[in-house]
Amino acid sequence: MSITAQATSERTAELRGALVEIRTRVQHAAGSSVERPPTLVAVSKYKPASDVLACFDAGQREFGENYVQELVDKAQELPADIRWHFIGTLQSNKAKTLASIPNLYAVQTVTSVKAASALNKALPDLRTEPLHVLLQVNTSGEDAKSGLPPLAPGGPRDAELVQLARHVVVECPRLHLQGLMTIGALTESLASAEKPNEDFDRLGQTRDVLQAMLAEEGFAPEEGRWGEGGKLLLSMGMSSDFEAALRAGSDIVRVGTGIFGSRPKKEEVKAA
Repeated sequence: MSITAQATSERTAELRGALVEIRTRVQHAAGSSVERPPTLVAVSKYKPASDVLACFDAGQREFGENYVQELVDKAQELPADIRWHFIGTLQSNKAKTLASIPNLYAVQTVTSVKAASALNKALPDLRTEPLHVLLQVNTSGEDAKSGLPPLAPGGPRDAELVQLARHVVVECPRLHLQGLMTIGALTESLASAEKPNEDFDRLGQTRDVLQAMLAEEGFAPEEGRWGEGGKLLLSMGMSSDFEAALRAGSDIVRVGTGIFGSRPKKEEVKAA
């Protein structure tokens, strides 16, 4: 590991303060009755490795990236005990590059049998733990969003999402089906934190339906091929709506600007 620059004392203090605030809000929104503490993924897209290191030194271990090459570069430069989550669009031809990252913990955006198979095949033999994967669900139905259609009670057993889940559990021994992920509609994301979010409710319903189907087909969660603590986890909620997501039962929230502050646009990064 070789960090080329350290965050300034002012930047370090700013990041530590933001982390404390977000963690406090996560804990308050989740409440004391949850079975497992929610996971906070700090999304460091377009932010320098020095920012990530400052958060790491403050105790943060889960970080998320949207772009494969940015994740590769940061993983090479930063501590090996960071748990990296890939949360960007997954292309099958990038699976080998992603799988080569030793401390890649989860890929939250699997949407096809092809991508799942590519990840499973590319994982090195030396890796001792399965790679966690979450299946992305397009709960809002927007054309611009990636993800498979959600499930409804009594729906077809051959729905795309069911087939993909079955494929991961049966055909991909190096993957662990950890749960489901969604990105809510913008209008929902900007809703009041107290207002129910239909996208979040829809993902919870989809999880319940999928769990029941897997169990009925004889895939017990205790066998370790899917879920944690007997259930599929939910990854939903970002900086603008993570509190509503937690109240709706989210297990994983992905917070970027709430911790790191506003980020430049992609075009500005390319031009730099």
